[in-house]
Amino acid sequence: QVQLVESGGGLVQAGGSLKLSCAASGRTFSSMGWFRQAPGKEREFVAAISWSGSWAGYADSVKGRFTISRDNAKNSVYLQMNSLKPEDTAVYYCAGTVRYRLGATRTVQYDYWGQGTQVTVSS
Repeated sequence: QVQLVESGGGLVQAGGSLKLSCAASGRTFSSMGWFRQAPGKEREFVAAISWSGSWAGYADSVKGRFTISRDNAKNSVYLQMNSLKPEDTAVYYCAGTVRYRLGATRTVQYDYWGQGTQVTVSS
């Protein structure tokens, strides 16, 4: 059974930091990514990383503030979020794809999803 389990969400003040973790089990993934969904909005791409870590992509809204990384030995992916803003408030989802080795920035490119973790940034 394939599972992706996120952790690390919470409530933080604007300007603060959080680090999200996602532990995968059941299989490994060519690429892994983070998406987020705010109330009343569609799920949107945040960041993704290739198997080797040689490629990483970010949404324009988080470039320079968020950093994605992965530890293949632990089958895990992480999202370090700095300089958080109220508009970063959302449920954050971890995702894995077996079809794309890099460049996967759309939801349809991912095969497996976690349940999500809430991130709330207060002003």
